[in-house]
Order: sequence, then C-alpha cells, then structure tokens
Amino acid sequence: MGTVGKAISLLELFTVAEPELGLTDLARRSGFDKATTRRLLVALTGHGFVEQDAGTRHYRLGAGLSRLARIREARFPFLQTAVPLVRDLASATAETVHLSEFGIDRLVTVHVEHPAWANRVNIDIGQLLPLHSTASGIAYLAFARDEAVKACLGGPLEAFTAHTLIEPAAISRSMAEARERGYSICDQGLEEGVISVAAAILAAEGFALGTIAVAAPKARTTTADITQRGLAVMAAAREISMRLNGDNLQTLRRQA
Repeated sequence: MGTVGKAISLLELFTVAEPELGLTDLARRSGFDKATTRRLLVALTGHGFVEQDAGTRHYRLGAGLSRLARIREARFPFLQTAVPLVRDLASATAETVHLSEFGIDRLVTVHVEHPAWANRVNIDIGQLLPLHSTASGIAYLAFARDEAVKACLGGPLEAFTAHTLIEPAAISRSMAEARERGYSICDQGLEEGVISVAAAILAAEGFALGTIAVAAPKARTTTADITQRGLAVMAAAREISMRLNGDNLQTLRRQA
C-alpha cells in the first residue's frame, strides 16, 4: 500500500461512534507502527484533513474534508437533491431510511433518517455497506457497470449471518430479480432480524451511483409492508435520479 493509501486508511478508521482516536489506537487498528502513523497524521494535519485536540491529544477529522465535500456537493448536489425525498420516505414508512453512495468497493452511508420507535434499525452516517449482503448493495449491483459486478463476485464473500448470499449465482439471481422488480429485498443478509428494501439511484448514462433504502425489524414487517416500501423506495430513487440528471435520464429511459 502506498503512502496515499495508508493515509486514507487512517481517515477511514474514524466513525460516528468513535470520532476521536489516539495515536496508539490508530496505529493498532491500521497495522502501522507508531512512527509511520505519526508521520501520516502530521501530513494529514498539515492539510487540515485531521486535527488534534490540545487537551486529550486525540485526533479527529478536520475541516479540510468538509471543504472538499462542499466543493463536491456544489458541483454534484447529491445530498441537497436526495435528502428531502429521504425525509418524505421516512415519514411515510415510519422506519429507518438511509441514503448511500458508492465508494471503491462498498457503499458509504451519507444520510440517515431514524424513526421514533425504540425498536428500530440503527445505521450510522459513514457506515460502509457490503455489496453482496445488503438490499442497498444488491440494488446497486443490479445497475452497476460490469467491472464493479465482477470485482464483487470475483472475490471471497463474507457470510455475516446464516442468510447471507455468498454464492455468485445466488447473488446474480437476486440482482436479476431487483432489475425486474425495480427494487431489491434483503432478508437478514447483514444483520439478524432486519429486512430491507432498496432501489438504485442512476446517473445519466443509466448506471447506479448510489441507493436509497428502507430498513426495518423483521418482526413487525409483513409481506404487504415489503411491497409497499419497495414501490415507495423505487419511486423515490427514480425521482432523485430525474432531479439529478433531468432530461438526460429521461432520454435514456425512452431509448431503453
């Protein structure tokens, strides 16, 4: 792994649950020695990508990342476009709704709306979602470029539960069903007791760039709920896609 890759891997260790980490923890979790970790942190700090608390000496993500995120959002307003529809869907379903974008080999959770229920599915902003074991991942793969699908199905796949699909043929069938239906269904693929539906958000050329999903406890989810949420998530994904791409996506769909 090159220097840039090592630095990025340090940034990926910070989460909503653990927004601040010390040098020792960062070194241990990254697998780098302390000297290397400190050198990378100094470089990241110099560019504003991390900052150090003067009291605790712990590190956290810096404002430099927010600046880059704002620049990207100004050029490609994914959150600005999608969040109102995420909130509408959360209000309509009274369940957890989350928005994701693709990042390298997994989906990155960029926005979440949680319901008032005490018994609910909890998802964190920044949480990484595997492609093969989540409704979001299957929805993404159903409309992904061939190279992304091959990269996912070509490597070893982790079984997170007894229900996780790990055979490429089974995953391909699930992808085909999602394309035909318009939304994916994942029954306890990542977490026991959770059932989700998701639909792909498309770029102008028709390939997936992200997903929107509804996740709920299986214990209070009926077959009718799944269908209703699936149709709702499909409609929301299509509306987001249309708002992002305008007439370009409409032309593509007429040609399909």
